[in-house]
Amino acid sequence: MADERVQRRLAAILAADMVGYSRLMGADEEGTIARQKSHRAELIDPQFASHGGRIVKTTGDGLLVEFSSVVDAVKCAVVIQQAMTEREADVSDDLRIQYRVGVNLGDIVIDGDDILGDGVNIAARLEGLAEPGGICVSAKVFEEIGNKLDVAYEDLGPQEVKNIAAPVRAYRVTLDQVPTAPIATEPPPPLPDKPSIAVLPFNNMSGDPDQEYFADGIAEDIITGLSRFHWFFVIARNSSFSYKGTSPDIRQVARELGVQYVLEGSVRKGGNRVRITAQLIDALTGRHVWADRYDRDLDDIFTVQDEISEAITSTVAPAFVAAEAQRAERKAPENFDAWDYVMRGNWHLWRGKDDIVEARRLFEIALELDSKNAVALSGLSMALTNMIIFGLVDDVVETRTMAYQAAQRAVDLDESDAGAHGALGLIHYFMHQLDAAVAELRRALELNPNLASSAGFLAITCSWRGDDDEALRHAEMATRLNPRNTDFTASLGRTCAEFGAGHNEQALEWARKTVEIAPGHPGGWHYLVASLAYLDRIEEARAAKDQLLRIMPNDSLSLIRASFPSIKPERMDQLLDGLRKAGLPE
Repeated sequence: MADERVQRRLAAILAADMVGYSRLMGADEEGTIARQKSHRAELIDPQFASHGGRIVKTTGDGLLVEFSSVVDAVKCAVVIQQAMTEREADVSDDLRIQYRVGVNLGDIVIDGDDILGDGVNIAARLEGLAEPGGICVSAKVFEEIGNKLDVAYEDLGPQEVKNIAAPVRAYRVTLDQVPTAPIATEPPPPLPDKPSIAVLPFNNMSGDPDQEYFADGIAEDIITGLSRFHWFFVIARNSSFSYKGTSPDIRQVARELGVQYVLEGSVRKGGNRVRITAQLIDALTGRHVWADRYDRDLDDIFTVQDEISEAITSTVAPAFVAAEAQRAERKAPENFDAWDYVMRGNWHLWRGKDDIVEARRLFEIALELDSKNAVALSGLSMALTNMIIFGLVDDVVETRTMAYQAAQRAVDLDESDAGAHGALGLIHYFMHQLDAAVAELRRALELNPNLASSAGFLAITCSWRGDDDEALRHAEMATRLNPRNTDFTASLGRTCAEFGAGHNEQALEWARKTVEIAPGHPGGWHYLVASLAYLDRIEEARAAKDQLLRIMPNDSLSLIRASFPSIKPERMDQLLDGLRKAGLPE
């Protein structure tokens, strides 16, 4: 079998090493580690990232970094060395942290994430020739840069260096003759007026270079998935991936990118198994909002990549909204903006009778502040629809019209907003226009396949049309998109579909999950009561019916008959007969 072709490329290589590392650790281990971490997080790693450098490897006292531009490599080294002098100016000589830096331009051999060859070895030898706090470059670097940088050099002549056959001509960058290279002082971008997030490239922990593409693919898919939620401001891939190969400080990332939340993760492969971890961090507080771990077989790597990306995206989205609602709660009301009111409204939307009234109020305030806020309009439409469900309106027809107008205006303002189409589909459902509801909900899922709520609504609509197979298919998708079972609409969709298909045991299981998520909403209780009755667990069914009536004292079979759409009389009778067995009044 022919040998695999060796991969090579031309690159600028920067090697850096801390001067007297062992001595410093012996003199003040904790202080040295703390200051070194601070320098890495606040200066060194951000400068590598901003100059296009990729950290190939780190040791306790050293760094190896690859650049595609030799000019950027030397410019970065100058900025870091000048800034280190300033940062350590007040530290005594015996404890001062200093780096030696060597930069070479040469051919390198690619070995997974690592780089090898004489090009790398020469950079390391040049670093050894540099003075503490200084920079030493090769003749190739000197010739390539020419006058492109305002840098002075001292020719050190040919140098005999270890394990390199021919002498290496070296040049010292005379930093005392170099104008101070200012570190970028542009103010960080302001936080957007809606929830903002950066998804960092996932860290490949497996040592298997093939997993690098897998890890990158997961992060890229999550960025794409989150971008479909118009509630969020998502940093583009190019900006997020500028941190690839670094160990950035999360708060620094957030400041530089102008976001509040950062999602990071890792991939570790062992045999035919892969473990993916992910965590969502509120960078302003350092608090972990959400974290999870996924273990999978790698029979089909692309299927696993899609599945994990989808699972993380659909879980992060509601966690994101919940965190924003809590953040808004901590603010003084006089400081609320439109998005604060929208997030609070979403938090109240599916919880219970009093919450629905509050959700409507919050969405209306948001619209007073921003009349063209499509998310607030969608939320208002769903709040009005829920008020109909709870019997909280005097004129059902007028309220349906208001809900329809709000959802339609949201779609008109932003035709690409999946949530707006989902809201319009829901109100079509309650206007008994099931074909129109299906069309809008399918459009919502075309725009955002990760929207568990629309998949749940579509399952409910198909069930009431009598399309049991399609209802179950969408219901399974809704609950797969919500593996942690935190989305009421996804869970209710599964409950409704299982019940409509006559799967009473499964319907009971999902009805219990639904009422756990939203105990104050009648939707889950209707199916819990009816499923228990069909399973001849009449006493339990009656107890559940009593709980339903505590939530909705005016609930009745006639109210359900008037509220729920159905083109199949037997589908309506199926629910009513179960509720009747448990004693729900006519």
